[in-house]
Amino acid sequence: MEVLEKDRRVTEEVKELARPLVTALGMELIDVEYVRGPSGMVLRLTIDKDGGVSLDDCVEVSHVVGDMLDVHDPVPGAYNLEVTSPGINRPLKRAEDFERFAGEKAYVETISPVEDRRRFRGILRGCKDGRVVMECHDGVHEIPKDKIKKARLDIL
Repeated sequence: MEVLEKDRRVTEEVKELARPLVTALGMELIDVEYVRGPSGMVLRLTIDKDGGVSLDDCVEVSHVVGDMLDVHDPVPGAYNLEVTSPGINRPLKRAEDFERFAGEKAYVETISPVEDRRRFRGILRGCKDGRVVMECHDGVHEIPKDKIKKARLDIL
């Protein structure tokens, strides 16, 4: 459990440090993950911008954030830095994401059952009072945001 807490602290600190830099470059920091990969630890930043992210955007963010990480050193030990676009099935993390993409197809998976199920696929209707609203084939469901394990657009 201690390892998970340490990894969570790393991701939160990197988010705080990287977000203003990514924003200054005209992009949005969607997510930061600190995970074990096949070649060791990976620090993965997911970025987006209107019109989509190019390879040049990823390279630019990698250089700017990499320099910042070298100075502040929030990540213990060796790691690989990856900067990526969200792809077509963009992850949804913040309440603003659920509002911004209202009307789009989405997939939500919960940590524990909500209304006797853990997976919801349908049309995203937004977020209100800490609950994500989804219109599925069997009706409208309100899912507590703090129970969401993962959520993403469900284009494909």
